[in-house]
This record gives sequence, structure tokens and C-alpha cells, in this order.
Amino acid sequence: MGKPNREYKNSVFKDLFHDEATALELYNALTDSRFTIEDGLRFTTLENALFMDKLNDISFTIGDRLVILVEHQSTINENMPLRALMYIGRVYEKIIDRRMIYRSTLFTIPTPEFYVLYNGVDDYPDEKTLRLSDAFRRVDIPGGEKPSALDLQVRVINVNKGHNEKILGRCEVLRGYAVFIGRVRDRQQAGLSLEDAITDAIDFCVSNGILVEYLKNNSPEVRNMLFTEFNLEEAKEVWFEEGIEKGRQEGELNGKLETAKALFEEGFSLEKLAGITNLPLEMLKEKLRIQ
Repeated sequence: MGKPNREYKNSVFKDLFHDEATALELYNALTDSRFTIEDGLRFTTLENALFMDKLNDISFTIGDRLVILVEHQSTINENMPLRALMYIGRVYEKIIDRRMIYRSTLFTIPTPEFYVLYNGVDDYPDEKTLRLSDAFRRVDIPGGEKPSALDLQVRVINVNKGHNEKILGRCEVLRGYAVFIGRVRDRQQAGLSLEDAITDAIDFCVSNGILVEYLKNNSPEVRNMLFTEFNLEEAKEVWFEEGIEKGRQEGELNGKLETAKALFEEGFSLEKLAGITNLPLEMLKEKLRIQ
């Protein structure tokens, strides 16, 4: 494994695969291809912060034929095709001479492919295809439904233990990554703190010949990256739970206000409504627009 490109380091996955040899090994594993370094691999990962949250792990071209975007996710986002669409436009802007689009003859461009590698804890099939066209609002068109004028497909591949063993078997680094992340999660579920789970996973992998060179040479960075990644996962769960609670509370408030409005129209006093709904008198005045 070559030396990782630190310029793009945001996650362990990105750090591992932002290297020509490992990125090529990953692509060959995903597609059962036989590309070599001689075919030419060039990274096209965008640095623009505005788009880094859209699809932000790795993208690269192979020769002048393919442009590949790969992201790993611990949670599945059904909007991945839309994010990929926004990202691929920027990549094409980066790799294509704009003057070519004004030619009268056809100018060919690299064929795009989109992959998401899923390694979360929720059950997910071995593979699933997400389509941009699923997001389109349906409209009634005279003459019946017509094929979509635009579509984009993202291939989601489960790389957890027990899934897609053929793919993992063709990419040693991907298998090592899956084992490493799986070990961290297993040890956390066993009651270890995140810090201790990461230490245990590093020791386990090094002792068993998994990502040995990478983990030995980059242990501090790996710890920092995983702390960031796993803490962000936990934060997202908290935000989700808070969103549900906020929605429930807002629903209860709206229900009480609707009740207060109906009873006020029936002649109930504000003081009595405040007692019934347990809402502040000033709020009732404001919401019912009473001076």
C-alpha cells in the first residue's frame, strides 16, 4: 500500500483509498475488472467546501474512459443520486475543456459510475440501486407516462461482515477496513468506551495481519479520524431524536391551540382556557389574537 495522500484526509476510508494503487484495487473489486496502473488513474476529488458535504470521499478517472465516484456511508441517504448529480457536474467542469462543448461534432466524455459502500449497523441488503428518477414528482402527461429525460443510478454495496464476500475477497484493503470498523463497533457494544474500542481494534488488526503497515504508521491520525467519525454518527442520532421530540411537542402545542380556539369561540374565557390547556395566558392572547 502506497503512502496515503494527506491533502484529502477526512476519514479513515478516504485516507486508505486516496492512493492510486488502493483506489484501483477497489474499483477492480467492485466491477471484477482488470485495470492496471498503466491504464492511468487520476483523482478528481473536489476540494470546494460547498460540495464536500455532497459526495466527499473519492472520485477519479481511469484513462479517458471512466469517471468513478465512491463514498462510504454508515447510514443510507435516499438522496444520494441527487447529491451525485450535483457532484458529477462539478467534476466534468474540472476535467473537460469547456471549449469542446461548442464544437459542432460530438465530443465524448468519460462514462460516470457511482458507488456507495455501506458499513452501518442497520440491516441492509447485499446490494441496492438508488435512482434519481425515483425522486421526480409525478405529473399527468397527455398520452400516458413517458420515460424520464434524466436519470442517474447509484450502486449501494453492503461491505459489512457476511455481505459481498467476493468483493471483499478481491480487495484486501477494503476487507481490512470492514474488519477494523466492525471490531470497533463490536467492542463498543460489549461495553468499551470509544477510545478503548479503537485501541482494541488497532491491536487486534495488527496482531492478525490486517492493515498492519497503515495502522502502525498512522495510529494517532486513525484515532483522531475515528473519534470524529463516530462522534458525528452519535450526534446525528441525537439530532434525529431531538427532531422527533420537537415534532411531538409542536404537534401537542398545535392541538392545544386548536382546542383553545374552538372553546373560545364557544364562549370560554381565556382564564378557563389557560387552566384547561395548561398554556400561558399571554400565549393564548397572542395565538388567538386577542388584545
